[in-house]
Amino acid sequence: MSVDAIARRNILILTLAQALGAANAPIVISLGGLVGQRLTTDAALFTLPVSLFNLGLALGTLPAAQLMRRLGRRNAYFIGAGLGAMGGLLAAAGIFAAQFVIFCLGTFTAGFYAAYVQSYRFAAADGLAGPARAKAISTVLIGGLMAAIIGPQLVIWTRDAVPGAPFAGSFLSQVALAALAVPVLFLLRRPKSAAAQNESGGRRLSQILLMPRFMLAVAAGVVSYGLMTFVMTAAPIAMVGHGHSIDSAALGIQWHVLAMFGPSFFTGRLMERFGKERVTAAGLLLIAGSAMVALSGMEIAHFWLCLILLGIGWNFGFIGATAMVTDCHSPAERGKAQGANDFLVFGVVACASFFSGSLLHASGWHSINWLVFPVVALILVPLVWRAATLPKVNPA
Repeated sequence: MSVDAIARRNILILTLAQALGAANAPIVISLGGLVGQRLTTDAALFTLPVSLFNLGLALGTLPAAQLMRRLGRRNAYFIGAGLGAMGGLLAAAGIFAAQFVIFCLGTFTAGFYAAYVQSYRFAAADGLAGPARAKAISTVLIGGLMAAIIGPQLVIWTRDAVPGAPFAGSFLSQVALAALAVPVLFLLRRPKSAAAQNESGGRRLSQILLMPRFMLAVAAGVVSYGLMTFVMTAAPIAMVGHGHSIDSAALGIQWHVLAMFGPSFFTGRLMERFGKERVTAAGLLLIAGSAMVALSGMEIAHFWLCLILLGIGWNFGFIGATAMVTDCHSPAERGKAQGANDFLVFGVVACASFFSGSLLHASGWHSINWLVFPVVALILVPLVWRAATLPKVNPA
């Protein structure tokens, strides 16, 4: 089988694996606070299970990258699926035993599985070069759109599946999702061009981190994902606080998730036509546009349009930044470079999820959105400058 054929096969496999693996996050995010409310009387700890999921994701990125370097992607992904199953079992056990600490340990472990799932987008680019890498990354994230449907539906179907233990069935469904991912990942094959590379070589991580191109790519990913999490976490609380119904808030988040992953059908083509830097810059401008909409009114239409623009901006910004990272390292350096990128991105995401709620409570919804502009400007200026100095991409 040719390198291109293996790469195309891997993209399909990883898209399906993404749909299964990424479906774990909506389960934790939608139920973590509700279960926490049942298992502890301290209101300050209700959302701790969700925050620990994000913390596990951030802390899991570097060990996951190290295992992928030592064992290869496929074998490391099997370990990740095992962690996903363990996380579901621990969370369900915490519900059965009415032990908040055990439940939190389960969501924390599920975050480690998410660290492996997040690397599927990089794995899709193995063995490819040029615009094909950006298109592969964009295609795999279509699996996130499927996950956004699978996860919430599993919550609905399984939340009362275990009598006397509400929501335990939903966390047991995490075990099933991780188990289903194993035979899918078994079909993954390493492209010959990637297999020929010695991943123990290449430059030191410090040399890669100090590259201006790499610093800009990581910063764009940090800002795109961090601001999305920052605003999205506060939005449902702000909607309900301004008199809108819980159902309206939930519908707004649903539109947001669809906007996050729906553009993946064509984001790769846009990067191929206009360049990764230009698409990333457009994503940051859309995020700034979402803040402008949020500041213009408090009607439900303002909130929904804000969340839709925020989702599309995240898609362009995060996928573009990911593709920019793949241009900054050789195949031999991919493990350390990609692991460092995800550690920085998801470390900021974990901090944003902790900080957003407290800032909303202290300063309000407008303060959340005013902070978007200086952060976007900080990255947008060097990004636009770099995009302007690059040669124009010839449309296909």
